[in-house]
Amino acid sequence: MTALLAPPWEPSARLSRLEIHTLADFPDLPETVEDAPTFAGNARKKASEAAAALNSWVIADDSGLSVDALDGAPGVFSARYAGTHGDDDANNRKLLAALTDVPDDRRGAAFVCALAVSDPSGKIVAETEGQCRGRITREVSGSGGFGYDPLFLIREYHKTFGELGPIVKHQLSHRARAFMRLRPRLERLL
Repeated sequence: MTALLAPPWEPSARLSRLEIHTLADFPDLPETVEDAPTFAGNARKKASEAAAALNSWVIADDSGLSVDALDGAPGVFSARYAGTHGDDDANNRKLLAALTDVPDDRRGAAFVCALAVSDPSGKIVAETEGQCRGRITREVSGSGGFGYDPLFLIREYHKTFGELGPIVKHQLSHRARAFMRLRPRLERLL
C-alpha cells in the first residue's frame, strides 16, 4: 500500500512529503473486528477505529475476491474462506472445489479493494474502490503474490497474478486502481 500511495511512476510533490507508517509501527493498536457485510464497511471501520486510537490520519483497506458463479463469495470472508484466517492453500482448495463443475466461461471473478481515509477524530473523509476483473483457473499457477493470486487469470496477459511480477500487478490490481482514484482526493485534502 505504501508503494501505491506515492508511486514512482506518478510523482506528486504533495504525496511524496507524507510520513507514512504501517500497522507494524503500532504493535499495541487493538485489532478491528471486521464484521461489516461489505469491503467498504470494513475499510471504514478499520480506518475510523485506528485513527481515533492513534489520533492520526489513517488509510485502511479491505480487499478480497468476488466470484460471479458463487454469488460474490468468498467476498468479505476471502482471508478465512476455508475457516482459518490466512490459510491460502486451504482457501484455494476450497475455491477450486466449489467451482469444479463450473465451465470456464462462467468462472469470472473480481478482486475488489475498498479504501477509506479517516481524520484523527475518526471521521471518514474520503473513500474509493477499485476492481480488477479476471477468471478463476482450474489449478494453481505461479508462486508470486499471495492468497488467490495463483488462481486469478488476467486474460490480457494469459497469466495469473501468481505468474505476473509486481510491476505489472501494481499497474493492474484492484489496490492499484483504488489508489489511483484515491491519490487526487488525498492531494486535495493536503
